[in-house]
Amino acid sequence: MGEDRGQAMPWLLLVMLMAMVVVAFGARLGAVVDDAAQARTAADAAALAGAVAGEQEARALAEVNGGELVAFRRTPDGVEVVVQVGDARARAEAVSSSSWQPVGGPD
Repeated sequence: MGEDRGQAMPWLLLVMLMAMVVVAFGARLGAVVDDAAQARTAADAAALAGAVAGEQEARALAEVNGGELVAFRRTPDGVEVVVQVGDARARAEAVSSSSWQPVGGPD
């Protein structure tokens, strides 16, 4: 019976170490998910601004939303942008139109 004494301490240390690894992994995963969401928001804003006012406005809106505009390309219908936040990248497109078209409504 004397040889069983002190067995709880190594197990407790192992469980605590595993818990710390899980918490660290969860924190990193949370940061990655947050960066991805922020990159999508910044890309959407940059694409809309770029379709209306050009690359300078797209760059400014990407930065306001915490991102960096890494690509800007005019397309026949509008623009396509790529924005990076941390390690996450997001791509968005916006169509530019010079006329308003009513959707639904009375005829």
